[in-house]
Amino acid sequence: MALDPYRRLLKIPGVPTLLLVGLLARVPTTATAMTLTLHVANTLDLGYGKAGVITAVNTIGMAVGSPLSGRFVDRHGLRPVLIVTTLAQAAFWSCAWALPFPALVVAAGLAGLLAMPVFSVTRQCLAAMVPVEQRRSGFALDSVLVELSYMVGPALAVAGLTTAGSTATMLAIGAGMTIAGLGMILLNPPIRSEEEDNEQGVKVPRRQWLTPGFAALLGTIAAATFVLTATELSLVATMNEAGQTEWVGLAVAIWSCYSLVGGLIYGGLSRGFSPLLLIGGMGALTIPVGLVGGGWHWLVLALLPSGILCAPSLSSTVDAISRWVPSAARGEAMGLHGTALLIGGAVSAPIAGSVIDGTGPSWAFAVAGLTGVAMVLVALPFWRRRPAERSWTPAAEPPVDAAMNAPVEKAAAVPAAGEAGAAPAAGKTGAAPAAGKAGAAESDPM
Repeated sequence: MALDPYRRLLKIPGVPTLLLVGLLARVPTTATAMTLTLHVANTLDLGYGKAGVITAVNTIGMAVGSPLSGRFVDRHGLRPVLIVTTLAQAAFWSCAWALPFPALVVAAGLAGLLAMPVFSVTRQCLAAMVPVEQRRSGFALDSVLVELSYMVGPALAVAGLTTAGSTATMLAIGAGMTIAGLGMILLNPPIRSEEEDNEQGVKVPRRQWLTPGFAALLGTIAAATFVLTATELSLVATMNEAGQTEWVGLAVAIWSCYSLVGGLIYGGLSRGFSPLLLIGGMGALTIPVGLVGGGWHWLVLALLPSGILCAPSLSSTVDAISRWVPSAARGEAMGLHGTALLIGGAVSAPIAGSVIDGTGPSWAFAVAGLTGVAMVLVALPFWRRRPAERSWTPAAEPPVDAAMNAPVEKAAAVPAAGEAGAAPAAGKTGAAPAAGKAGAAESDPM
């Protein structure tokens, strides 16, 4: 595995601090679903049905709020959004333990809507701080840290709930989120590079980047989390059916380690791969896993090929968004990325559960993989219509100076790449380099 790309990445000023703060900020966030579930099911003694209602409402709130918070970051900067969301999370977790169920449902929805955008903001800031040619390594390392946070957060939630109770655990999550929010506010990493700051005055209409190709990318992102969520449920159900429940935690941890290793390997490669290829491959390699018998260790070993592709699949989608979307809309686009992840997981759970109950967990692996492959095939015709890298143009004509009755020149206007008769952009403030020049991202094999 090549380590030099990571050495060069971590030498960029501010990147190590951003990654560390992002990791610590994500840990309490990843503990929320488990905490809410066990609090309602066990502490309130209302069962897992109502616990599912709480987590569903919270997830819907996050799915709606993610692109909205990203849009506010684009328009008003990072700090105002972090201040509002940090206060909202502190308020919710400081009193959630004492709320009756109906009030908790409403509060959980609002808390989801005003969730701290630590996942999307970390990626948005990485795109601003890291040169284009190094972003794939940056996003791959970030995906590895996300995997670590999901390994640590839920485990800490279970440990806290079983030893200290839900009240102390919820207060601890609130404290953790408050500290994380304050850390991000103080750090205040840039959401645009210096060059992109010069382009900030150029308003780019959504139709230039929110294209069928972009929608296809969001569909494949949802497909990736569909595959992962269904695979995890199938793995747990298979081991429970075989009477090997005590090994579930170890099996899931090993599977997560596959993703960690895959992410590190992918970030060290000399070139990247299309998200369609990676996500389609992950789905295809998941299909036959249910045929494996002979004990949980063989099942976990069978998950190695698809598990290796997990982090690379997700990081490749973030890299694509960073190249397809103008900096002025990158926060909203990263928010839509988060929404797609949430939708894929939310849709997957009931479908996989129905398959497990109806035909058994072995078939659930096949359904998970086939769904991922099918989504990639659906997206393929739209892929060629994806936004061209750095090809956006201003949304409106230059404003007219009323006194002189003449157009006011915009210093940051960026001509569309390949536009007939477009003049060279050299020398213009904030001009974007042409696609294919040194420093451009790798070509997409798909």
